[in-house]
Amino acid sequence: MIRIECIDHLVLRSDRLSPMVDFYCGVLGCAVERRLPTETGLVQLRAGSALIDLVDVHSELGRRGGSAPHQTGRNLEHFCLQIAAVSAADLLQWLRLKGVEAGPFERRYGASGYAPSIYIQDPDGNVIELRIAGSEEPQTPR
Repeated sequence: MIRIECIDHLVLRSDRLSPMVDFYCGVLGCAVERRLPTETGLVQLRAGSALIDLVDVHSELGRRGGSAPHQTGRNLEHFCLQIAAVSAADLLQWLRLKGVEAGPFERRYGASGYAPSIYIQDPDGNVIELRIAGSEEPQTPR
């Protein structure tokens, strides 16, 4: 049912946002694509056809993941898989059949612009965003 097309983006948490931006841009050749307001604490870097999102752990978004990255704090917030076009209803039905809970569909920004996506978790609790390719607006079933 689900056909992965590519990794759309991954989100790294950091308490050293400026050095991280400098590293990914200055060393690896990424470019800053978007900066969200300071309270959100998100910088999105273009990495080829994908994005690397950097989140300040002290921001509103960053605090959701716990303490700063180290032995007891998560570094990876989530990663996003772009999947082939499918209706929201069919995707939700497939996930339910597999016993996977899904969050609500929302319009989110990724490597190819805005598209509807949902969040799920793998058995270890890693957060995965499933982003529907080729769709501009969420099509949440009623």
